[in-house]
Amino acid sequence: MARAKRRMRQILLLLVVIPFLSNFLIRIFAWKSLLHPEGPLTRLLIGMHLLPENVTLLNHSGTVLLVLVYTQLPFAILPLYAAAEKFDFGLLDAARDLGAGPWRAFSNVFVPGVSRGLISASVMVFVCCLGQYVIPQMVGGASDEMLGSKIAQRVFSDRNLPHASALAGGLMLAVLLPMLLVVLRQKFGRGKEAE
Repeated sequence: MARAKRRMRQILLLLVVIPFLSNFLIRIFAWKSLLHPEGPLTRLLIGMHLLPENVTLLNHSGTVLLVLVYTQLPFAILPLYAAAEKFDFGLLDAARDLGAGPWRAFSNVFVPGVSRGLISASVMVFVCCLGQYVIPQMVGGASDEMLGSKIAQRVFSDRNLPHASALAGGLMLAVLLPMLLVVLRQKFGRGKEAE
């Protein structure tokens, strides 16, 4: 996206942002209806003989992962795009002129150049996925539980509030720890740059 022409870049950015224009639950219901045994995607895959006739796409951990990727992908793309847009792509050409292959130029020049965007994208997606309980509840099976699902189960079904609060405290620590590491890395990273 960052290397595309201005008009194309705007179109691609719009395509990334379009899912935010509809409600989160509506998007999950749309996936549920697509993956339903009588849904259009399932019927298409069966018609193309890519799936057996009696297959069920819902209630699998792969389905939960697919919908999680779909819902969290914009949160990863936008910070990466912002970092890549500021990157000087002439550095990649210079690395290739100095003998680096495409992979080495990418890994030694581009990745460090957009590292802040990578870190931001990783933290945003990690934090959003940790507390997720709607997606496993709606498209996953009984065995596809995440920490958010466990907390909701302890609060609403089991009425075990001490266990739910302990899980929520653990979730809070799991969210705060990566954010703290990012802040410390940026603080000490700036100190080294100043030297």
